[in-house]
Amino acid sequence: MKLRVGLVGLGQSWEVRHRPALRALADRFEVTAVCDQIAVRAEQAARDFGAQAIDGFRALAYRPDVDAILMLAPQWYGYLPILAACDAGKAVYCATTLEIELEEARRVKQRVEQAGVAFMSEFPRRQSPATLRLKELIATRLGPPRLLFCHMRRPAEELPALTPRVRTRISPTGDLMELVDWCCYVVGHKPSSVLGLQHAGPDGTDDYQMMNLDFSGSGPPGTGPTAQISCGRYMPAMWQEATAYRPPAALQVACERGIAFIDLPTTLVWFDEAGRHQEALDSERPLGEQLLSQFHRSVTSLVRNSAGLDDAYRALAIVEQARASQAQWRRIALDF
Repeated sequence: MKLRVGLVGLGQSWEVRHRPALRALADRFEVTAVCDQIAVRAEQAARDFGAQAIDGFRALAYRPDVDAILMLAPQWYGYLPILAACDAGKAVYCATTLEIELEEARRVKQRVEQAGVAFMSEFPRRQSPATLRLKELIATRLGPPRLLFCHMRRPAEELPALTPRVRTRISPTGDLMELVDWCCYVVGHKPSSVLGLQHAGPDGTDDYQMMNLDFSGSGPPGTGPTAQISCGRYMPAMWQEATAYRPPAALQVACERGIAFIDLPTTLVWFDEAGRHQEALDSERPLGEQLLSQFHRSVTSLVRNSAGLDDAYRALAIVEQARASQAQWRRIALDF
């Protein structure tokens, strides 16, 4: 079954991930409509796929030749295309995290559930070849995770002081949500508590955020797996030599019988009592194709899949609770 899709927003991953994936999966997807806040860009993408450029996301959602919406960038309209898709009864592939409050996210979640449409959050880290191979090693060689150290470092100028209509903004909340989801996926279950810390930079915005996730369940904190997550934006982009100097591994996982280091998307080095092992994962199917193939299965399946919606909401709730932890100077129990 070929899905006819409408594109809402063409984000930073369009040229490197989504466009090549849609080309490779032409037997499963047909792009029929494109909407972007920059009209010239929408027209170019539409010509590329033999589609039609559309002025508004709502008009796109109600087109009879659109079966599903691929929301690829967090542009000025925020979560409104998701609501339009719900009203039109169209499935949603959400490749972006949204700067919205938890209560707004709860309302969006309820609308999607009431509409009964398929919904998938992209979360590329969990589906990268290195992460999937790590999960196999945890099940076979390394054993359950004990400690996780997850790091992200971006240049400060990647958060431009421009209006969303002019340029897509890289979301610090989105970064943290992806890191939280990544750690939860590797551990394999939900965290039981969170402790957060933020540092204000010279301009008043947070230039460093850290959180500690505890996965001890009903036991005391520290008796189960623990994840340390950090996201920093304290190096000016013009300091290119400094930003490239000794970056930490994106994810380090200490397990019962070994330790692994991941740098996305395909670098995995792990150690056990036999020594060092380096996996060659470059021949894996491109990540964009894997993600869109999952979405195709989700939409065409007779069983509605909303796990991505639940995971996205949970990750946002954890980030919000980490900020509350900073404000209250205490660890907060998570109940969901």
